[in-house]
Amino acid sequence: MNAYAAQQQYSHNHIATASPEQILIMLYDGAIRFTRQAIKASEQNIQTEKLGRISKAFAIITEFSNTLNHDIGGHIAEDLDGLYQFMLRELNKAGSEPGEKSLKVVEGLLVDLRQTWAEAILVNKKEIEQRAQERFNRSKHSAIAVAS
Repeated sequence: MNAYAAQQQYSHNHIATASPEQILIMLYDGAIRFTRQAIKASEQNIQTEKLGRISKAFAIITEFSNTLNHDIGGHIAEDLDGLYQFMLRELNKAGSEPGEKSLKVVEGLLVDLRQTWAEAILVNKKEIEQRAQERFNRSKHSAIAVAS
């Protein structure tokens, strides 16, 4: 197996075994990476590369918007959708105008949202672990009481 095939297999396995939370962070990382690559291509005046990277970031952000659950998410989902729609408009604008202003706006929003999601995931994980520990402690005390 050559190095490229090994890398592809590793990437496939990494994604296939990732939790939904890990996949969300990987998608944010991808959108950020593609936006930064579009900025670099714009600075180097490589229009086809810029448009290709914008297209990839656009696809990821579109997927974020399409997978929002407005029934469960309520106002948060509505606010996120507004941010995603704004980023999509900025990416459209970036594709047809010179400079990197719109791309840098999108990059900043993506970085902030990724950080917020990562923090929320960590808080949720700690809360789940704490509840599991509390259940374990209650069951341990119940077992001791029954054995006494």
